Amino acid sequence: MADEEKTLIEILEDSSLIDLNKYMNYVRNPQSGAIATFDGTTRDTFEGKRVVELRYEAYVPMAIRQLKSICSSARSDWNLDSIAVAHRLGTVPVGESSVFVAVSAVHRSDALDACKYIIDEIKGSVPIWKKEVYENGEVWKENSEFVERRLGLGFGAHDKGHGCCGGKVKVGDAEVAHDREDRGGVEN
Repeated sequence: MADEEKTLIEILEDSSLIDLNKYMNYVRNPQSGAIATFDGTTRDTFEGKRVVELRYEAYVPMAIRQLKSICSSARSDWNLDSIAVAHRLGTVPVGESSVFVAVSAVHRSDALDACKYIIDEIKGSVPIWKKEVYENGEVWKENSEFVERRLGLGFGAHDKGHGCCGGKVKVGDAEVAHDREDRGGVEN
């Protein structure tokens, strides 16, 4: 079976739930001694603020191309059998999965290393955007992996903390300036 045939990539629109068993079963096979997974869920707080939900948007054709590229790159660095990646779009309530990665390999080190690589690359390069909705406001979030990569590519220190969405946050009905370095955190 060709590598592409052993890779399942899905962007789930309209807030469809991620069926973890579907992706686990996809990568499970008798020749693999390890399955590594990452299940990114919506947490209920961030920096002392109560999170109500996350909202994801994406440029789907480019996101799928980038996910395929990430999986292909993982295959070139590790001896992998199957890869499954799912990411939700739309609203993801607290406690639900927004992204899931499953990787199978003969040996655990390949599966674990590749799984970590894939989720880090998703957060650093795939055009999927997240808005964190709080009880008293909302903010578009940048993943720390994306910010670090942008700064590493020489976009300049003057951009640090201001990113694609500027330095404004909507809190209630007011829009206020906000230092994005305080929000640099991790998606999941």
